[in-house]
Amino acid sequence: MTTTTDTTTKPAATPAGETVLQASGVTMRFGGLTAVKGVDLQVNSGEIVGLIGPNGAGKTTFFNCLTGLYVPTEGTVSYKGTVLPPKPHLVTKAGIARTFQNIRLFANMTVLENVLVGRHTRTKEGLWSALLRGPGFKKAEAASEARAMELLEFIGLEHKAQHLAKNLPYGEQRKLEIARALASDPGLLLLDEPTAGMNPQETRAAEELIFAIRDMGIAVLVIEHDMRFIFNLCDRVACLVQGEKLIEGTASEVQGDERVIAAYLGEPFEPPAAEGEESEAAEAAAAEATETEAESAEAEAEETETPAADAEATEAEAADAEATEAEAADAEATEAEAADAEETETPEAAEAADTADADTTEATETEADTTDAPAPTTEAAAADSTTSKDGEAK
Repeated sequence: MTTTTDTTTKPAATPAGETVLQASGVTMRFGGLTAVKGVDLQVNSGEIVGLIGPNGAGKTTFFNCLTGLYVPTEGTVSYKGTVLPPKPHLVTKAGIARTFQNIRLFANMTVLENVLVGRHTRTKEGLWSALLRGPGFKKAEAASEARAMELLEFIGLEHKAQHLAKNLPYGEQRKLEIARALASDPGLLLLDEPTAGMNPQETRAAEELIFAIRDMGIAVLVIEHDMRFIFNLCDRVACLVQGEKLIEGTASEVQGDERVIAAYLGEPFEPPAAEGEESEAAEAAAAEATETEAESAEAEAEETETPAADAEATEAEAADAEATEAEAADAEATEAEAADAEETETPEAAEAADTADADTTEATETEADTTDAPAPTTEAAAADSTTSKDGEAK
């Protein structure tokens, strides 16, 4: 005897404002690496909450902790007040469904079959029922197919129910993955970058689909890098940086926060100081402010003194130039005096030169006379000698 359960009944909608998800102090460590550190997050029914942060901030790791893929090192995750077991199928059965950053469809199964896979937590048929395929099994199977077709019509793919999933365009594959998650009738839907790789038209269609899911009474928690998409979509946004929640608030509050801007520009995130260090940090900040003011005052004083120094330097250069010109003028005057002296002394020097030449000429003539004087004596002696010889000869 096989027991069957009607699976077409949807779970009762969660009252507005009721807490659906409560994550308290979720920490995830991988050896010495802390990927998520003490993150608190609350999602209420009928609410769309965004989770943003630069690459490597720990967003997907946090999702994995919420859905049971990872067992948090510290902290707890509760769904409607009940702590979730660390098993993915039990988390799905409790009422939390998710999609993945990379599409994980069954490529060689039809569109309808992919959605039916998501119904496995809502059917009660066992092994013997499936083998015997009795009336109860056929009734449950028909009910599941009817629900799957409703979801395909909801996302606009009912006309492709018998197409293979791998033959769908990228945007439609994303929609199919959302429909498969909705097949488990969740109270909370986690979307990990649902518009990654989509063009603007597909992104707008995904935005409208998420609003329609919210209108069904299903809370949504979404990770996305498209800031325009996330800020237009979400009621609240939380920002993770280096595994820690930096800020949580409305879209305008988050996108105007300087720390968020700095995190996306690549500046390092500095965690807040401990309570015992707050006074020291304040004193250090005051000291830095005082030093900055002193440096500004010195800079202003230097700027004030600079024109006077420039004027003094200009005057010094002018004085040096005047001194140089004076030296040049003295040198020219000295040369002029030397020239005048030469012109004045020239007649006297000429007379002295003439006198010296005359003296030299007289001395030369005197020497010549002295040298020529003995010549007659010699000749006379020769004459006498000749006369004597002639006399003796006679």
